[in-house]
Amino acid sequence: DQYETRGAGYRRLLLQAAAITSGERVLDLGCGNGASTLEAARMAAPGEVVGIDLSAAMLTNARLRGAAAGLTNVTFVHGDAQVHDFEPESFDVVISNAGAMFFDDQVAAFTNLRRALRPGGRIALMAWQRLEENEWLTVLRQALAMGRNLPDPPVGVPGPFGLADRDQVRALLSGSGFIEVTFGDVRDLSVFGSTTAEAYALMCDDGPTRGLLDDLSDTDKATALDQLRSVIAAHKTPSGVVFGSACWL
Repeated sequence: DQYETRGAGYRRLLLQAAAITSGERVLDLGCGNGASTLEAARMAAPGEVVGIDLSAAMLTNARLRGAAAGLTNVTFVHGDAQVHDFEPESFDVVISNAGAMFFDDQVAAFTNLRRALRPGGRIALMAWQRLEENEWLTVLRQALAMGRNLPDPPVGVPGPFGLADRDQVRALLSGSGFIEVTFGDVRDLSVFGSTTAEAYALMCDDGPTRGLLDDLSDTDKATALDQLRSVIAAHKTPSGVVFGSACWL
């Protein structure tokens, strides 16, 4: 819940851009714990919404949430959207909230998704912009660097910045059969927690933090975490602990 609160603004803008209407059939790729899928299901009802993800554990959460919400028009599939055998021309809309940038084979993935869309269908993607545009990650790296010269994460390859280059993404989507490709420069304050303790717990459990701490000694790790606490405290506001972030829509 805390992780999804952090990205609530982006999720809202993604669904707004997707413009899902009643009766449409929607695919949510990289659906995770189902937050965007369940919201899409409410928008599409009585249309069907399908969430697909590689994580069986998160899909278990998503199914439990869907059942608790009483939504009968949503299903979840354990699979890889880049190769999954979707019925051709079976979806009106494809959405993805920070999931599509992790595809191993981007051309195969988006060609497969294009095949699954009906004529006139649409795709809406939210994906991180480059490292330097995302304060939440730049300050995290600075706090945990401990004198190391950290390499910048690569752009355009599977990972958080896999769709960060607009020209590359435009060529990718156009080459996969999509037309009228547009980009929105979306910036938001990501709320990592209502208190410094909540934010610290979330950031410590995040993948980038675990990776940056992995090869540090116990002493350096403790120092790095103290520095992270200080950074978090400096970003505490009446609205919670907030960091700047930027995505492409």
